[in-house]
This record gives sequence, C-alpha cells and structure tokens, in this order.
Amino acid sequence: MTTLTRTVEAERERVLDWSDKAAQPEWFGRSVAHVSASEPALDGLSTPMMTLDRRAMDENLSSMAAWCRDAGLSLAPHGKTTMAPALWREQLEAGSFAITVANEPQLRVARGAGVPRVILANLLLRPGGLAWVAAELDADEDFEFVCWVDSLDAVRIMHEALTAASARRKVAVLIELGHPRSRTGARTLPEALAVAEAVGQASTLALAGVAGFEGSVTHATNAEGILAVDEFLHEMVELHRILSDRYEVPEAILSAGGSAFFDRVAAILGPERREATEDVAVRVLLRSGAYIVHDDGYYRGATPHSRGTGPVFRSAMHVWTRVISMPEPGIAYLDAGKRDLPFDEGLPELQLVRTVQTDGTVQSVRLAGHELFATNDQHSHVRLPDDSPLRVGDVVRLGLSHPCTAFDKWSLIPVVDDASAERPAVVDLIRTYF
Repeated sequence: MTTLTRTVEAERERVLDWSDKAAQPEWFGRSVAHVSASEPALDGLSTPMMTLDRRAMDENLSSMAAWCRDAGLSLAPHGKTTMAPALWREQLEAGSFAITVANEPQLRVARGAGVPRVILANLLLRPGGLAWVAAELDADEDFEFVCWVDSLDAVRIMHEALTAASARRKVAVLIELGHPRSRTGARTLPEALAVAEAVGQASTLALAGVAGFEGSVTHATNAEGILAVDEFLHEMVELHRILSDRYEVPEAILSAGGSAFFDRVAAILGPERREATEDVAVRVLLRSGAYIVHDDGYYRGATPHSRGTGPVFRSAMHVWTRVISMPEPGIAYLDAGKRDLPFDEGLPELQLVRTVQTDGTVQSVRLAGHELFATNDQHSHVRLPDDSPLRVGDVVRLGLSHPCTAFDKWSLIPVVDDASAERPAVVDLIRTYF
C-alpha cells in the first residue's frame, strides 16, 4: 500500500483555500496537517458542516474486522460509500482484502490513489476503459482487478476490446446472478451457465467466481424479506457449486453482502469457503461499505444487530446546522438543505442543540419531538413542539440516513475527536473524490 500511503500523506500536505467547501477562512494557506495539529474547536466552524466522529469510526472498523475474522469471511468494503482514499487505507489496514467500486470513474480514482486490489462490482464495457485496465494490469503485475459479467453480449464486448488492446493478462470476471425486476445480473441459472461457458471460451477472460447483491432483493428486514434474501443467496450457492470445477484461478471468489444482510451472507455463503488444497480455494467476500460510518436512519434499522446478530455500529456522521429563522409559531428553518444533506432514504433527525453562551461556555441539550419534514436546496423545515428550546442562532446536530448520498456533497470533511464530547475538536480533514 505504499502508493496509497503516499496519496494520503500528499492530501495532508495540500494547502487549503476558498475552493474547499469546509475550509474556514483562517485555514486558507495552511495544510490539512497543520490545521489538524491545531485541533480547531467544532464550535468555531461555519454551518452547515458535515463532520465525522473519530471515536465512532475506530469502533466500527474494529467491530467489523473482528466479526469478519470470527466468521471466516473476507471484506472488500464498497469504496463508493465514501470515495475517500484516507478511509480506504484505514479499512485495508484493518484487514480488508480489497476495495470495491461501482463504475469506471471510481475505478480510476482507486487505481490512481494506489489501491492494490480493486473489485468492480459492475460490468465494464467501454472499449477505451477495458484498454486502460489492460494497460494497467500489464504494467503492474501486483495490481489485481476483478469485475462482473452477466450476458453473452458483455463477454463478447470485453473479449473484442481486450483483444484489440493486445492485453497480455487475462481479466478475472465473476458471473453476476440477478433476480427479476432488479438491477444487472443473469436472471436464471441456465442464462448464467451460458455466460460462464462463453467466458471459458474467451482467451482474454478468466472465470473467477460468482457474485450477486442481495440488498436489491428487498429493503424489508422482516421474516418475509429475510426469506427472499435467503432464497437468492441459496441460488448463488447453487450456481457456484455447478461452476466450481470450471474456475480458471487459484482462488475463486463468492461475493455478496451489502450493509443490511451480511449476516445472511455469512450463514448461507460462509460454509462454501475453502482453503487452498488440491482444488481451487474459495474466498467468501463481503462488500459492505456503510459500516465505517453507519447512520442514524436506514442502516440503524436494517443492520443485522437490529435483528440480534452481527456487530454493533454507531453513526459517525453528522451535519451541524444553524437555526436561521423562526418566522411563525411552531416552525424553524435551518441553513442546511439538499445540497448538504442526504434525503433519499429518509430525512435527517434533530439530535441536540449546542448554544454558546456569552461567557463562552456551551450548553448542549438533547432534542425530542422535533421533526425535520422538508428540505429545499439550502433550507430545512422543522416542526417544533410547544416546549422547544430552539432559538435563532442555535446550532443543531443532525443525524443522517444513508452515507452513500451524504459524502458526495462534501469534498472535504472535518473529523472530530468525539461528536458527543463537551468540546469536540477537529483532529483531521478527509478528502473525497466524487
């Protein structure tokens, strides 16, 4: 990970200026490392401001690594959640096998940042993109890359493009199994087997395993939803077993697992793991990405621990926003909106208010009965209870839902030591690349 480490260290030496949304005027002309070393107080930051909680992230990283280790599973966290090389490095250092990405631009970021092993959980069909991957593989024997295929057309396009590019190394591919009315993936086992047969005949490709995404089967975490997820995972196992003597790599990959049902992946796919023997080894690979920051919305309710299994996570992401107007009874307006907040998996929740007193002391009060019920581009609408303590000028901490659509709104994110401390301090700044 030497290149990735150099990338992260270069980020820390980069000088901040007006183009960094989160940078304060007094930080202009100073490096991230310099600002972090001075540990600015959270209360001095402008609003709106997204922050990450160092203590919570450390706990989440440790909990997931220990759980995967105990379950005998590997982890390739989905990098599209954060698109932050600094956090990818932390995940790899915690024991992750690889970093997963979702498309060609994200792949270029991961490769450019120096991630040594990248899983593209999607199809790569642009001839120019395939030629680029071939060149990267040929130039660096240590670079490892895997992507999906789900149709005869996809196999043909890949083979023609890689042949035209005179690729010397085969591209490893996993047969993606899907399900009706979902995203990509072969819809039936016979279709998937036909794709595998075509891969076996393509001299530029290597059949390397089976992949799928159980999270697109359902959002429901009740008994009916779990049953639907289990049925899909059992179908993946069936495909894997049929193909087990056709794999063209020393270690095949059987991969599923978002951030909601990875316990079911462990239960059903986990027993397929095989150590290196005379036969092909099998690595069962999770792609959970949200765990490092978790959330106070969808994943809080969907994570396996909410059903009594899996590791304990807590949200490490918040947006701090200011009450800017209370023009009529029962309503307040905040200075954060769609440009600053995720809203696709539920609106944020008001958690606490921090009020800086005239003597410099800070009063922090937990909020109950407050409802953020609508957002505009730059405003949030809040319905207040009769006894609300909110006043114009107060700073409110919001709990967020869905990290994947929170990070993309912030190119630079302050990391505080502990978002629940009496006096949180900025101890780092994380850069994203969306």
